Amino acid sequence: MKVYLDKIREPLKGNNLSKDIIITLAIMLTGFFLGLLQKWLDGGAYNDFPMILQKLDISNYFGRLGVWILLGTSISVYSRSPLRAGINVFLFLLSMLTGYYLYSNYVLGFLPVFYMRFWIVIAFSSFFIAYICWYAKGKGIFAILISSIILGVLFSQAVLIFQGIRITHMLEFLTWIIGVLVLYRKPKELALEIGLSLIVALFYQSYIPYFG
Repeated sequence: MKVYLDKIREPLKGNNLSKDIIITLAIMLTGFFLGLLQKWLDGGAYNDFPMILQKLDISNYFGRLGVWILLGTSISVYSRSPLRAGINVFLFLLSMLTGYYLYSNYVLGFLPVFYMRFWIVIAFSSFFIAYICWYAKGKGIFAILISSIILGVLFSQAVLIFQGIRITHMLEFLTWIIGVLVLYRKPKELALEIGLSLIVALFYQSYIPYFG
């Protein structure tokens, strides 16, 4: 199995533990402050936000899946190995949830335990998802399929297909474009990747309801 996976994408050589620790700590701090930011946006009065944030609908944006899928994917594919990808994404999400629920408990005065436990389970599962997603920047059909699934979900968040084809949020559409750039590959492979991602988006929107 390892030989097959290495043909798709081979981990970077070398073992710089201090550098790995610094990168992981930076990822954790970023996740923690993003969690604080998200809960601050959730708990703030919409009319108190600067006009540009109101027009961008930034509060709703951070409460949706697209941005977190993009961040998790970016952390994963730019890690030096699938193991590091799993560790980094797991700690990113765990730190984000820590910031989010600490703000909720100590600033807003409530702690939704059921939802917290649910998202902690999701954070633990992210280790395995990120491990697989690391291969999205690799070679061959397996890598293209992984990339297509990621881009398909991002596209389904950005564009409504069955309701008169329209963009849901401009920031979501920008998130999809950045996702394409992150997972960019040679033109013929990119065309196949985009084509398959549209099939994924169609399937996604057929079975999973849209929450605006």
